[in-house]
Amino acid sequence: MRILVTGGAGYLGSILCEHLLAAGHQVLVLDNLMYGTPALFHLCAHAGFEFERGDARDQATLAWLLKRVDAMIPLAAIVGAPACQRDPWLARSVNVEAIQLLKQLRSPSQLIIYPTTNSGYGTKSGDVYCTEDTPLEPVSLYGQTKVQAELELLDSPNVITLRLATVFGLSPRMRLDLLVNYFVYAAVADGFIVIFEKDFKRNYVHIRDVADCFLHCLRNFDRMAGRPYNVGLDAANLSKEELAFKVKAYVPNFYIHFSEIGNDPDKRNYIVSNQRLREAGFEAHRSLDEGIQELLKGYRMLGRGLFKNV
Repeated sequence: MRILVTGGAGYLGSILCEHLLAAGHQVLVLDNLMYGTPALFHLCAHAGFEFERGDARDQATLAWLLKRVDAMIPLAAIVGAPACQRDPWLARSVNVEAIQLLKQLRSPSQLIIYPTTNSGYGTKSGDVYCTEDTPLEPVSLYGQTKVQAELELLDSPNVITLRLATVFGLSPRMRLDLLVNYFVYAAVADGFIVIFEKDFKRNYVHIRDVADCFLHCLRNFDRMAGRPYNVGLDAANLSKEELAFKVKAYVPNFYIHFSEIGNDPDKRNYIVSNQRLREAGFEAHRSLDEGIQELLKGYRMLGRGLFKNV
């Protein structure tokens, strides 16, 4: 297929595009490079790769690109509760209005695989599994915008949505705000961490498992279309405390302090069932231990920080 990936130079996109090309697809990326990182340099030698610098909210650009593709993976988004809270207008514009524009301009025959977040489940008990039928009750602006976009897309044909667990792993456009990535970085760079809401649980998934899941959806689109799917690692429904001590097993001098002050703006405290996706033939398999070891290798390459002497 010929696939348009908006936001393809981001954390997930730079890995996903690599996997799409390796599977034989042609990839057209639209990205405004707001982070300035040349995360896709490694793909430019591939004949099936094209890049267009632009904004996913630009109607003329989007309409022109949509004429050239069979499928779309809209990754362009303001991701995470803090980023959305910092600029609410931008969050609504990119996370909702850009998706509404895509829905308006696309042909009903064009496929869409849309990644959203399982933080849309809102405040739940850490003792109950969330399935795709669990009511969506997003707390943060980030969760609200992603849930709105998902519901609008599922109201149209040829759509699959993926409710991603907290992603971890290395990427050319690295993110340190994701929990596993941050915990390992804190262990290596600072040697300590302060954790609030230590008993709050989340589900996790490796970034390359997410990329492989997109490929599975493309291969099995007809029988999966029209539904949302939780995407996570069944063996990785862990509390923050459990995650921190898992990291400490690899960094013994990592000092962990638990605080009574602080809260998660998404109020995430739940475990997630990935059974529907497993029944559709896909299961994440890259473990947290593998991810932690991968991150430790990568962080050894960072050296001094930009404004640090050590």
